Amino acid sequence: MRRERVWGVSETPSNTLQYRFDGPEEAPVLILGPSLGTTWHMWDRQVPELTKQWRVFRFDLPGHGGAPAHPAGSVGELTARLLATLEGLGVHRFGYAGCALGGAVGIELALRHPERLASLALIAASPRFGTADEFRQRGVIVRTNGLDPMARSAPERWFTGGYAAAQPAITEWAVQMVRTTDPGCYIAACEALASFDVRAGLGSVGVPTLVLVGSEDQVTGPAEARTLVAGIPDARLAVVPGASHLVPVEQPAAVTDLLVRHFSTAWQPGFESATGQTALPAAPLQPVPSVAPAQPAPVAEIAPAAVPPQQGRPDPYDTGLKVRREVLGDAHVDRVLAGTDDFSGDFQELVTRYAWGEVWERPGLDRRTRSCVTLTALVAGGHLDELAVHTRAALRNGLTPVEIKEVLLQAAVYCGLPAANRAFRVAQQVVREETTPQE
Repeated sequence: MRRERVWGVSETPSNTLQYRFDGPEEAPVLILGPSLGTTWHMWDRQVPELTKQWRVFRFDLPGHGGAPAHPAGSVGELTARLLATLEGLGVHRFGYAGCALGGAVGIELALRHPERLASLALIAASPRFGTADEFRQRGVIVRTNGLDPMARSAPERWFTGGYAAAQPAITEWAVQMVRTTDPGCYIAACEALASFDVRAGLGSVGVPTLVLVGSEDQVTGPAEARTLVAGIPDARLAVVPGASHLVPVEQPAAVTDLLVRHFSTAWQPGFESATGQTALPAAPLQPVPSVAPAQPAPVAEIAPAAVPPQQGRPDPYDTGLKVRREVLGDAHVDRVLAGTDDFSGDFQELVTRYAWGEVWERPGLDRRTRSCVTLTALVAGGHLDELAVHTRAALRNGLTPVEIKEVLLQAAVYCGLPAANRAFRVAQQVVREETTPQE
């Protein structure tokens, strides 16, 4: 079999992905998806063994590893770009292994495009990555301070302490990978993770799935892995001891062995090679002792009768609650709603339905502009508690501290110096809290 390396960038800007092939041209395609802040080089130590059986396709996330900086704000959009790139290369069916954000793309493929997927491996993945607030807070920090705080903290998130201390060259490589990422693309990827939640859909994943996690992973650890295994009907769990989040780098031999065994035994027959010809699966290997058998599928519940669609204009409450959470953050909205009772509940419904579901959702202004208007109105009214809340919201909506300062300076001219003086004190404290990286 002829072995070759090919790399390139897809031609359509809106669908741009930087990619490379390694391995025999006629072999079936196995795709390796990267984690946020990494490049395709995170898989370097798996490639020599994997290319003995597969044609390995790796790609970079937008703005990572020198890839064109076209931000993608959702996992669905990243998946669409990957599929568009593969279509252009004539790759129609493949196996897929993805780490963290790359794993989210794998789940999206299994749910939305199952006909393309032969077998799946999810590494350091989760059906929901923490909370939306955590990732939007990362975006605020990067927008204000650049990527240096994320780069300096990457080794702590990605590796065990012992490994980071023993491998200074790899630790520095990790820092530089993050530091050279495009900030706008990093922020967009954080937004993609913030909005990713497929817990309700896991039962629809219909391909054999390996869920692989490092035992010391503090980002998406064994608990999240077990949630995936419990929800996916044909899933097995492998816990790699002595590894943290970037387990393919920290324990490369163990991950390689698990991937080879999984894709050799669980690949559905009849897949296509990179050349479009049907190929037979590789000879099966013995099951891995450390891989647990699939959990029994839960007993299905009887769904309630469908509610007939309402006539006329739909109730904006659900949309309003979604927008309110996106702008103000889950933690704030949860605190407010937890404090409601029979006396205040109707008022909170009014706020959610009309302020957020009607006005904030209107298409005439974007959220950045609405934050500017809101800050000015709150300064004029002297509503300092709400000003603090909406200063945080403005940062989440993409305003920088410099832009917030300009809004308050403009408000000082038209709303009065005393009002602006109080507003600056409140906003300054919020900006410090929200943009100071956590140690």
